[in-house]
Amino acid sequence: MATNRITLDRLPAAARAAVERHTGSLVTVVEATEGFNSEIAARVTSATGNWHVKGLRTDHPRAWTQRREAAIAPFLTGVAPALHWRVEAAGWDLLGFEALEGHHADYAPGSPDLAEVAALLRRLAATRRPDIELRHAEQRLEGYVTHPEDLRFFAGDHLLHTDLNNTNVLVNDRAAQGDRAHLVDWAWATQGAAWLDAGYWVIWLIAAGHTPDSAEHWAAEVPTWRTAPADGIAAFAAASRKVWDEISAADPDPWTLRLAAAAAAWHQHRNTA
Repeated sequence: MATNRITLDRLPAAARAAVERHTGSLVTVVEATEGFNSEIAARVTSATGNWHVKGLRTDHPRAWTQRREAAIAPFLTGVAPALHWRVEAAGWDLLGFEALEGHHADYAPGSPDLAEVAALLRRLAATRRPDIELRHAEQRLEGYVTHPEDLRFFAGDHLLHTDLNNTNVLVNDRAAQGDRAHLVDWAWATQGAAWLDAGYWVIWLIAAGHTPDSAEHWAAEVPTWRTAPADGIAAFAAASRKVWDEISAADPDPWTLRLAAAAAAWHQHRNTA
């Protein structure tokens, strides 16, 4: 479920003052319209530069996501925006990231962004998993498999993002080719099999208009996908269908229904492959 947003000017004065000790006086504030996990999400400009600020109340049920993002950020050079500061004040936990330039990735067939996202996933696959506490992919998916033994396919020692929503990928066309895309929102960072992020991407690609074959073609641009066991991919497609069926039943918005339909199409494709 989405978290209710509030504007930055509604923060308690002490919390805003704590932010401005890092940024200086704020000149402009542009509230973000995308994303679902933060109560505060805004791009701010000050005399010292540009920042992306996100935050939650410290008593929010998902306050752990702020701690997760703060813990993992130092290890994500080259794949995610840098975290410059964190403040906890007046009941709020706030993170200040570098404000990346660029647009949200376009996953539609024929988009030039597809090659950049594939390059990003290759960089992520080569990123060492940090020695911090992360949930394991097999734990997250254990309630969605038909056969418990299938969970072995999802286990691994690699760092995963797991939320390949196109709004979590920023593409800067001015950067060097092959290094233009970055992943934001690492709240759901996970430890697991190296090929899983490409699998998560497949579902979003189908939802953007790709056929399952076309989506898997792009997943194959990530070398870890090419070594994934076929039975493991089939098990992941089946589990993902159950995940999105559950999400769309609880929150039947157009986008959740679209993802549920995409996951179902992929599952059917894998059943007949």
